[in-house]
Amino acid sequence: MDVQQSLACMRVVVTGGAGFVGSWLCERLLRDGATVWCVDSLVTGSATNVAHLVSERFALVETDICEGIPVPGRVDLVLHLASPASPLHYHRLPLETLRVGSVGTTNALELAAEHGARFLLASTSEVYGDPLQHPQRETYWGHVNPIGPRSVYDEAKRYAEAVTAAYRRTRGVDTAIARIFNTYGPRMSVADGRVVPTFVQQALDGEPLTVAGDGSQSRSLCYVEDTVDGLVRLALSTHSGPVNIGNDEETTVLELANTVRELTGSSSPLRHVDLPEDDPRVRRPDLTLARMELGWAPTTPLDQGLKRMVQWIGEQLDAWPGDAPA
Repeated sequence: MDVQQSLACMRVVVTGGAGFVGSWLCERLLRDGATVWCVDSLVTGSATNVAHLVSERFALVETDICEGIPVPGRVDLVLHLASPASPLHYHRLPLETLRVGSVGTTNALELAAEHGARFLLASTSEVYGDPLQHPQRETYWGHVNPIGPRSVYDEAKRYAEAVTAAYRRTRGVDTAIARIFNTYGPRMSVADGRVVPTFVQQALDGEPLTVAGDGSQSRSLCYVEDTVDGLVRLALSTHSGPVNIGNDEETTVLELANTVRELTGSSSPLRHVDLPEDDPRVRRPDLTLARMELGWAPTTPLDQGLKRMVQWIGEQLDAWPGDAPA
């Protein structure tokens, strides 16, 4: 797949483009020749994530996509990433999370339908819940608590998948669904609340690393540039998905804590805390479909990605003496 040639001269709308993954996606699209409209409410995203991208081929539009998506001119591709993504954010913004998953997704689909554009939904491995199948294949329907504390995010994404599929079946919109697993990397907020930035910040500050439960629960961590490459490949394919985008190399939370301590040279102790309610015990994608249909698999080793993360968070902490940046 000649991704660079495919993106040349395309006009692309990225909702949630000032967020963590969204900003990396905007950067990749620009590098490959696209013109990008980054649409973001900046409720959890940040203009600083995309400030270096401002140019004739990039515009940041600050708006709530639940109220509409004001993009002038033609649109060739709509990449829908808008949503709070960390538990810290969607617990603080439960109704907003549900609304962007429903109303916001519908508005993004209407934009694609109006322009005859391809549409990609950035869904999540959270649709599998606390899975009873391991590893998780796209054919697995999941094991989700629909009223638990994580449900506002899980069910928002499950609804977003349903309405995306309905637009494909009934309106003929060219859609694709990506299920993203545990992405990490620079531009994650230090106070994001997810396990990688939390462990790195704690290790660099000499604080105890807070390991939930006994730490035996597993995660599959995918470096952000690998995730973005998978999203771009799916967007430029003809496949409707869902397709898992993640890393199929599994690590336990306890192993991750010890790796972070080693990479940072930290002597921070481990402190075990209660497991959050409905916390998944295992998480690993089956990547057979991504490999076959997209020719994609992650390439960044975990220790290499974590070193970049350590450098990024160290720079953020150095720039913000005292309290850590939000």
